[in-house]
Amino acid sequence: MFQRNWNALFSISGELPEERSHTLIAENKNHISQGIYGERQKGYFNVADIFGENVFNDAVMQERLPKKTYKKLREVIEEGKELDPETADVVAHEMKEWAIEKGATHYTHWFQPLTGVTAEKHDSFITAPMPNGKVLMSFSGKELIKGEPDASSFPSGGLRATFEARGYTAWDCTSPAFVRQDAAGATLCIPTAFCSYTGEALDQKTPLLRSMEAINTQSLRLLKLFGNTTSKKVTPSVGPEQEYFIVDREKYLKRKDLIFTGRTLFGAMPPKGQEMDDHYFGIIRERIAAYMRDVNKELWKLGVSAKTQHNEVAPAQHELAPIYSEANVAVDHNQLVMETLKKVAGR
Repeated sequence: MFQRNWNALFSISGELPEERSHTLIAENKNHISQGIYGERQKGYFNVADIFGENVFNDAVMQERLPKKTYKKLREVIEEGKELDPETADVVAHEMKEWAIEKGATHYTHWFQPLTGVTAEKHDSFITAPMPNGKVLMSFSGKELIKGEPDASSFPSGGLRATFEARGYTAWDCTSPAFVRQDAAGATLCIPTAFCSYTGEALDQKTPLLRSMEAINTQSLRLLKLFGNTTSKKVTPSVGPEQEYFIVDREKYLKRKDLIFTGRTLFGAMPPKGQEMDDHYFGIIRERIAAYMRDVNKELWKLGVSAKTQHNEVAPAQHELAPIYSEANVAVDHNQLVMETLKKVAGR
């Protein structure tokens, strides 16, 4: 999960819109910028205004939750205390109301099975129709805390037989829920762990959370040996940079190796020296810069701290790097980065 992704491959569809051409027109000795420069001015936004706007983060919880409920939830997140049903119901209700205000009609337990990608099952907020034919929008604490997707078709590493289909998702309250907006509308995504009835890990998150807890326990033990008796918690952090290739869709469709394997299997041998030094950290082309701008905007809305972007060594290779964050949050964000890179490239 923390390795560089050297093989990410995305294609940009369609031609560069006419309004994004970079034409400069001189009229009456006044230079008028048109095309992409005009688009930038019209599409200006303040990052601070949009950052995390689709995330049920600490600021939102402080604003919407009763003080008593907020305090209990913080204790669960920071100290690992048990979440009682009453607190879960209040959190679920406010999370649902917030998501509906964002246009959400469904929620999903968003998890990371052993497939290399994320998985989700969508359920709407509606209840069974009442006698008058109307429905209510409902989301309980039980639905927030636990889900039961069919686990028979997910890889298990040989832990159990295929017919043993039962699997459970459990809310990871240390990673904030978010609303994802796409062609399906808006969906409340709740980061969860995925495990079997007997506790075997069926995903990538469960071992990560267990390892973080082990690091915390042993690090505190070592700190006490060195005389540090005031530290309460040790948290590992990570900043997984994402390196990717962008290929024009028309050219991509002509290459069966790219379509079927996601990498080049034939063609010119790659350079082994410093032949591409002019591309590395070079000026980013306008079309690529526009793509990066759209990616950053989507990520900032989801609370992903996309920080650095530049041309990489190989032709059409680029890099996106976030600010370091808590390990499990960083891994969730890395999945969002890969999903967003693919989604925006297809526009």
